[in-house]
Amino acid sequence: MRRLLERYLFGDRSTIAGTVYGTIVVLSVLAAGGRSYEHQLWRLASIAATSSVVLWIAHIYSHGLGESLTAGRRLNVAEVTAIARREYSIVLAAVLPVAAVVLGAAGLVHEPTALRWAFGVGIFTLGVQGVRYARLEHLSLTASITTVSLNLALGLALVAVEALVTH
Repeated sequence: MRRLLERYLFGDRSTIAGTVYGTIVVLSVLAAGGRSYEHQLWRLASIAATSSVVLWIAHIYSHGLGESLTAGRRLNVAEVTAIARREYSIVLAAVLPVAAVVLGAAGLVHEPTALRWAFGVGIFTLGVQGVRYARLEHLSLTASITTVSLNLALGLALVAVEALVTH
């Protein structure tokens, strides 16, 4: 159970990019729709989940086209499946933030609390991915703190831009 929770929350080494991307996507959707759907959390949860799945499929499609052109042939089912598995971290990154929103929609927690939890999980996930990157690169403490800070700042800046554009 612990391993499954870690995978949903943090991804793994091979999926850092998808986890960061998926986290930014779900937080952007929640930021863009949070005020509009604050009292319609079921709708917000479905929009966030659907957006993650749609962008995952778009990644499969675009990576499949690129890899097909690089190989000079059509990809087989196993190759497309491998792309889908590699990119699935985009969807996994949305699971816990959407689950937090669902808790609010179900009335188990106060609606604003659910949204704060969703953002908290997303921000925590971005921080953890920065730490993972720093560890993989064997960065010093100072470089690690800088890397994590930049990862959080860039991710949250992208979310903020999305929220500003949609309001």
